[in-house]
Amino acid sequence: MDNYGYIKENFDALSLEIAEYGKRYGRRITLVSVTKSGTDEELVALCRAGASDIGENRPGELARRGVLLREAGLTPTLHEIGNLQRNKVKLIIENVALIHSLDSLSLAEEINKQAAKCGRRVPVLIEINSGREENKGGILPECAEEFFLKVRELPSLSVAGLMTMGSVCTEPEDSRKYFRLTYELYRELSEKYGFEGEGILSMGMSDSYKVAIEEGSTLVRVGRRLFRHD
Repeated sequence: MDNYGYIKENFDALSLEIAEYGKRYGRRITLVSVTKSGTDEELVALCRAGASDIGENRPGELARRGVLLREAGLTPTLHEIGNLQRNKVKLIIENVALIHSLDSLSLAEEINKQAAKCGRRVPVLIEINSGREENKGGILPECAEEFFLKVRELPSLSVAGLMTMGSVCTEPEDSRKYFRLTYELYRELSEKYGFEGEGILSMGMSDSYKVAIEEGSTLVRVGRRLFRHD
């Protein structure tokens, strides 16, 4: 086993577990590997182990690591999963496949502007502030429909679904109510208007992905577990 053999072991085990959940619930669940806690070398090892979706919460790192991966002959799908400031959109707009954290009309307009310059339609997820926390981004649930309709009018954006972080909870089970609320909102918007493509519900991270999948998530974002080597 080489120096990064633990990366493949972790990725294979997690991928198998999520595939089993998919079979149990009858839907495809995408694993986005969050690489903030990994080194560049671990990132390359992860992609060589089979990771096809990579998430970064820092736009500058997404841009830099995108170049690094391409130079290594690797072309995973790149996700911007963190809070995105308007002045950082241009750093990622050419290569990002999905922006998970659309939380204001001004940000939507900037993404639309930069995407148009590149001749792209960029898929986005509307972030829902399911915990109603003043110090967090996201659209309040009761404002989501109005926001969705406004964003849908921007020609260079593709509204692919919803995302929520939920409140920080000591126990994963405590996140369930936030995931359930967001799923109900996702279902209502999907039935009433439809999302572009298959529809994406991005919920669940390293500590909470199991509960999120039980509550309807189609995409989970897991990082720390992939880089353990104890």
